[in-house]
Amino acid sequence: MSASAVLKLQKAGFTTEQVEALADFMDTQAASKADLDNAVHKLELGNAALRKDMDLGLASLRKDLDLGLASLRKDLDLGLASLRKDLDLGLASLRSEIADVRGELRLLEQRMTVKLGGMLVAAVGVLIAAMRYLPPAGH
Repeated sequence: MSASAVLKLQKAGFTTEQVEALADFMDTQAASKADLDNAVHKLELGNAALRKDMDLGLASLRKDLDLGLASLRKDLDLGLASLRKDLDLGLASLRSEIADVRGELRLLEQRMTVKLGGMLVAAVGVLIAAMRYLPPAGH
């Protein structure tokens, strides 16, 4: 505590013991401007180190994200290629089955035509036989 501050305290009505106690407190407990400047300097150093660590962490995180995205893109491309291959195989199989069904339908159509023709010939034959062997109506 400065001498002028001690004189001002004594003029204000403080006793010598009070002034000495206050001076002792100020010397041992209160922070000086130099103490504050030192603390500010330490905080600035700590802040700079923290910024550096954060920048390094962010750079590492960006690198990890880029690697992860590249891996994800690769996996997606492989998955899409596999899916396209599976779809192409499925479509080829479906087209083959449709062609088989069409062939079977053609055979069925031919068989039905032959059967219907046979039934028609048989029916006409029965009618002709009936007309020939049955007596005419009215006799």
